[in-house]
Amino acid sequence: MTVSTPSRLVLRQLWHGLLAWEPRRLSAWQRIGVAIVLTVLATWLRLALAPAESGGRFITFSLAAALSALYGGFRAGMVSTVLGMVLANYFLVGPLLSPAISDLIEAFWLNLWYFITQLVVVGAIAQMQQRNRRLQHTSEQLQQSQQRFLQTFEHAASGFAHVALDGRLLLVNRSFCNIVGYSADELQRLSFQDITHPDDLAQDLALLHETLAGQRDTYSLEKRYRNQQGHWVWVQLSVALVRKPDGAPDYFISVVQDLSAQKAAEEALHTSQNLMNQAQKLAHIAAWQADMATGRMSSLAQGASFLSIPANDYAITDMLGIIHPDDRPRVQALWPRAVKGEAPYEIEYRVVLSGREYWHAVKAEFERNEQGRALRALGVTQDITDRKRIELEVQHLNATLEQRIGERTRALRDAYDELESYSYAVAHDLRSPLRIINGFAQALREDNPALDAASQDHLGRIMGASKKMGELIDGLLKLSQVARGEVQRASERVNLSAIATRIFEELSVAEPQRAVEWEIEPDLLAWADRPLIEALLQNLLHNAWKYTELTPAARIRVFSRTIDGQRHFCISDNGAGFDMARSGKLFQPFQRLHQPHEFSGLGIGLATSRRIVLRHGGVLSAQSTPGQGATFCFTLPDAAPKSTGLEG
Repeated sequence: MTVSTPSRLVLRQLWHGLLAWEPRRLSAWQRIGVAIVLTVLATWLRLALAPAESGGRFITFSLAAALSALYGGFRAGMVSTVLGMVLANYFLVGPLLSPAISDLIEAFWLNLWYFITQLVVVGAIAQMQQRNRRLQHTSEQLQQSQQRFLQTFEHAASGFAHVALDGRLLLVNRSFCNIVGYSADELQRLSFQDITHPDDLAQDLALLHETLAGQRDTYSLEKRYRNQQGHWVWVQLSVALVRKPDGAPDYFISVVQDLSAQKAAEEALHTSQNLMNQAQKLAHIAAWQADMATGRMSSLAQGASFLSIPANDYAITDMLGIIHPDDRPRVQALWPRAVKGEAPYEIEYRVVLSGREYWHAVKAEFERNEQGRALRALGVTQDITDRKRIELEVQHLNATLEQRIGERTRALRDAYDELESYSYAVAHDLRSPLRIINGFAQALREDNPALDAASQDHLGRIMGASKKMGELIDGLLKLSQVARGEVQRASERVNLSAIATRIFEELSVAEPQRAVEWEIEPDLLAWADRPLIEALLQNLLHNAWKYTELTPAARIRVFSRTIDGQRHFCISDNGAGFDMARSGKLFQPFQRLHQPHEFSGLGIGLATSRRIVLRHGGVLSAQSTPGQGATFCFTLPDAAPKSTGLEG
């Protein structure tokens, strides 16, 4: 009888599943429960297939015990065996609970033989399962070991290759492919001779032949491989010979380490050393070291020649001998402290060589042991003779420059005071003729009521112009007053919140028809000149009040904010605003950003405000969007400013 291929596959899968079955995956109660069910099922099957009085009553229970052992292990098989013996002796033949065999001796030996037989069968099944588990575990470990080896080989940071005795590349890993730029399939069609630099091939082959001849087991060398991109790659090659069990050579194992970065670093270091030597010569700097045990100093990078030091190796006492006598005590005092770690060694002194003085700037660090004892000093010495000469010249120039600056400052202060006095006098003297013009124009209007409308209009224009001129003179006087005198700090900080509240109350009383919502941050305190700060807030708040005149829900806010650690005092409104493109004229005297028919004013308030802030050492700035209001912020120093009388 032949079994079809699908049936073979099913049977093979069942067999492997049976061999791989692990009874301990189930709990003891599950295994024993299944054994009981199988034994009871065997009893039913025995009764259903043959009369109870027929022979071979233990055969069915043997099958149940074997299945129980396969499913639940040794204990389940023995439970099924014992339960089968009980059922065969007391339940299989009627009446129930009566012995199936009346002869007790016969029954004893028959049951004992069955028990021993089942013990052997169940034990063999359990032993077979245990051996299968061990075999499966060993197989899994072997597969895992092989997999780890393959992964280690493939993913190693170094390049690995199996090389035939004739040089053909048998097996390569990913790192080897990355080094030479070829794929694994391409390399398996090449030999190592094909990708080795011609200048390095002879040495490699010589070492390989020595290894094949038994003169060495391994060899190592630096060589170059040709990358597929056309450039040469420096590598460190280590080769070991693998032999067959009979001792005959089998193949080589090559380990390749990419030295490109190392070679590049060596080249960069060489270049850096050359550049450092050149830089030291150009900067007149020399590096040196001092051995604290021997008391000897030695120059590095051949620096002694351009520092006028007579030798590259000398004793510390020799160095002290060429230091200028006036500077030597400072060096002798600092060096021991630096050696003990009590102070950094950084000093400038003069040396005397061949009757000439040279200035040296010296700085050193110390290498110490675990106890903090200095073992070696590493230092740098720079020839600063030219710099010192220039410093002396600069000091002389600075001395004369300070004198010239003082003279120019006094002259400038005198000119400034004269200009301020002249401005004040001019503004004051212009008031008298303006009063006369305005008075005569008013007298003409009162004395000649019969004048025609054109004449009355002319007189009105004369009076308006004189009034406007008077206001301009007042503004000029105000500017002059702000610029004169010194800023006087109050004995305590000025409360800007209280001043702003009082000004708002005065504005509200003056224009009760205005419904303006104003908000003031409490406790805005600053060190400042109280009268000047009141004038500053008067100007800024009056501006905010004026330019919100046409805003239905006018709102003015006084607050502070911190920007880059500096406190800014701000006044913000939602009034007319202005175009920031024209902000350059904002703080210039008599410059206005709105037409006279829109808002009244002379253009002097913000100029005055800026002078007040500048005299306090602060900054006044503005931000605005047309139709959305404006925000003016100013800063005041934490300490009281010291006025020179030239601010503004």
